[in-house]
Amino acid sequence: MNDGHNFYSHGKLLLTGEYAVLDGALSLAIPTRFGQTMKIEPLKAPYLKWRSLDHNGTPWFEASFERDSLFSNSPRYPDDAVAATLLKLLGAAKKLNPRFLADAGGYAVETFLEFPRNWGLGSSSTLINNMAQWAQVDAFQLLWKGFSGSGYDIACARNHLPIAYQVIDKKPAVETVAFNPTFANKLFFVHLEKKQDSREGIRRYRNLAHDKKGLVDQVSALTRDVLACTRLYDFEQLLERHEKLISDTIQLPTVKESLFPDYFGTLKSLGAWGGDFILATGNEDTPPYFHGKGFKTVIPYPKMIA
Repeated sequence: MNDGHNFYSHGKLLLTGEYAVLDGALSLAIPTRFGQTMKIEPLKAPYLKWRSLDHNGTPWFEASFERDSLFSNSPRYPDDAVAATLLKLLGAAKKLNPRFLADAGGYAVETFLEFPRNWGLGSSSTLINNMAQWAQVDAFQLLWKGFSGSGYDIACARNHLPIAYQVIDKKPAVETVAFNPTFANKLFFVHLEKKQDSREGIRRYRNLAHDKKGLVDQVSALTRDVLACTRLYDFEQLLERHEKLISDTIQLPTVKESLFPDYFGTLKSLGAWGGDFILATGNEDTPPYFHGKGFKTVIPYPKMIA
């Protein structure tokens, strides 16, 4: 590669299937209009210079690596967790495509995140998908070599429409779907003002005994019903059934029980419970309600989806 390249990936939100998606449940996910760009320029010097900008354009991570030291047989990862993760990701891309970063010279890489880092919309998945495009490797394989997870976030990163996602025989099955509810103006995404560690949530889920097949079957059926839903009331009933099912499985109270018992609409956790965004059904009184509780980020559904 001897010329500049730009790559882009969408963020993600999982509307149905949290936790169960890991075991093959059919799940509904939406790419967000907020994503991450990656700009790559060639350098004559044999260095990889990395610069990551947040949503305000402020650098939050900068590093410079000697290119020849990136892929040593016994790499020593730096103490900085971000740098260590980046080097592991580069190493995984190199194993998938030995020609990656094999030419002379170096590169200056600049990433720009369109959403606050604590929003949980996929700062890692958008990076992985961008890097996969750069390295010309399969993004799902790069995810599973460098990290873990179901891969739905990678599917969102590379799609522009809502998707039905499922892992079948350890392979991702992705189908774009026409999920455009007539009641979209009654839906809101509310940020809980803290970043949830999805890996910790996954560990908790894995360590709890439950009927895996039964959960997968029930969540898959709920997802199909959500996709076919045309009335807000029915949609709310499905969300509440989903919340109760996951609550019973992971032995945690629902977000409505724990934080907003007096809210007038339906609430559903999205992704790992306890942080990031939740989905609220409501009306013009929804933003003032959450603002009054100290939660300032309330985004109408049409302004969040890609």
